[in-house]
Amino acid sequence: MTYAETLAYLYAQLPMFQRIGQAAYKADLGNTHALMEALGHPEQGLKCVHVAGTNGKGSTSHLIASTLQEAGYTVGLHTSPHLKDFRERFRINGAMVNENTVVEFVERYRNVFEPIQPSFFEWGVAFAFWWFREQRVDIAVLETGMGGRLDSTNVVSPEVSVITNIGWDHMQFLGDSLPAIAREKAGIIKHGTPVVIGEAEGEVKEVFRSVAAEHQAPITFVDQHQPLPYPSALPGQHQERNARTALSALLVLRDRGWKIPEEAINAGFRNVVDNTGLMGRWQVLGERPRTIADVAHNVDGIRVVRAMLEREHYDRLHIVLGMVNDKDLSKVLSELPDQATYYICKADIPRGLNADLLKEQCAAHGLTGSAYPTVATAYRAACTDAQPDDLVLVTGSVFVVAEVV
Repeated sequence: MTYAETLAYLYAQLPMFQRIGQAAYKADLGNTHALMEALGHPEQGLKCVHVAGTNGKGSTSHLIASTLQEAGYTVGLHTSPHLKDFRERFRINGAMVNENTVVEFVERYRNVFEPIQPSFFEWGVAFAFWWFREQRVDIAVLETGMGGRLDSTNVVSPEVSVITNIGWDHMQFLGDSLPAIAREKAGIIKHGTPVVIGEAEGEVKEVFRSVAAEHQAPITFVDQHQPLPYPSALPGQHQERNARTALSALLVLRDRGWKIPEEAINAGFRNVVDNTGLMGRWQVLGERPRTIADVAHNVDGIRVVRAMLEREHYDRLHIVLGMVNDKDLSKVLSELPDQATYYICKADIPRGLNADLLKEQCAAHGLTGSAYPTVATAYRAACTDAQPDDLVLVTGSVFVVAEVV
């Protein structure tokens, strides 16, 4: 098969949560264990950092990977979802996996994998672990999907576990309270393995403390009020919190014998975008009008976007907005600014929310604008309407952002 044919095969054969939602979700690790067995257990012996959380786990993972790369290590990085190219999920020292490697892997293992009937994410985890073993990475940084306890990545024995924060997202899978969601995320805590908690308070903090004690896992709660000694290329107070969490995890690694000098942390934080290819985090696409894309898609993420907007100077605000059909719309929409013109659209995936339905929901929350048949037409309209001193923001879904970056 060609690479294009291989991709078509994967998308056709493997149910993909990002595209179709709940039908692709597997609520156990049976498939992953079967895939690991078929591949000769590439997860065993893999030195890694395991990162979970509601928001910020992607940025935190990239900051850690960038720093380890600056420290001279060969670093694997597995994240999801991707924006433009699915190979963004699989990187070593910032470089995406070669197309031929994907083709060869699928051809070699498709007959073994097909009877297991893995999801797209399960397949990707298996591929990442296999590739990292083949390339003999020194350490890998692994971002969970939505959860923790039942996440396909949760078959590793990490050097350190990291949980960035707990917020409202994927409640239909993870639980209808923050402590319940926290307990699912806490499922990545392993016996005797240090765990770093980026943000937690009240009952959520007690969940982490209890699970860590149960597993005799040393726990660190990050002091989010301490000055950040290393400036990050990622703007915003939320990214400072992610950087403090990443720093805490790096210091745990240092205590465990990894050589991570101060200059590597400084360079890793400063060069995170260049080193890892991170996209979609308050990413500036153009000036006059200033145009920004951010993948915020849940209530906490949109609150961050509002805080970032307060730092910007502009005359009028134009927001290109699209969402998926399994989010709590009311909470998210109530956080969006009403002093803006909305360009409402549907991402080109089955899970995307119909633009007319989203427009109705927006109107109920005092958000005014027009519906457009595609992200591209909405984006063009916003850029056409905007004057040089206005601001255009694209947000609400990873998949909407993916169509403009």
